[in-house]
Amino acid sequence: MNKRIILTASFFGLAAVVLGAFGAHGLEGKISEDGLETWETAVEYQFYHTIALLFLATFSRAKNTYIRFSFVTFTLGILLFSGSLYLLSTRAITAVGNPAILGPITPLGGVCFILGWLGLFVATIKNKG
Repeated sequence: MNKRIILTASFFGLAAVVLGAFGAHGLEGKISEDGLETWETAVEYQFYHTIALLFLATFSRAKNTYIRFSFVTFTLGILLFSGSLYLLSTRAITAVGNPAILGPITPLGGVCFILGWLGLFVATIKNKG
């Protein structure tokens, strides 16, 4: 068991549930339908990669560099991809987040997700167990 990975995943899972509920109940009627869809996309990707983080914890005995790489890139992906989408989708009511700055951050988070999955793929190939 990798305690750090599980704690990180638990935090992101808890946050995804809270943010999903907030989006469904607290933002309806306050932001556009497009904004709500963007919020939902952020929550979905946060959940997908929270589950991926939990899966990484099954490799805890391997102490594999690729697993550490996937942990870091999945975490960065959640923060950059989902985080930027949360800010962009609520910009109308918060005035936080410049689209010119946040717009390019979202794809960087997506690249982190891709790299995380690639790291998991390589770790699995190299795993002797």
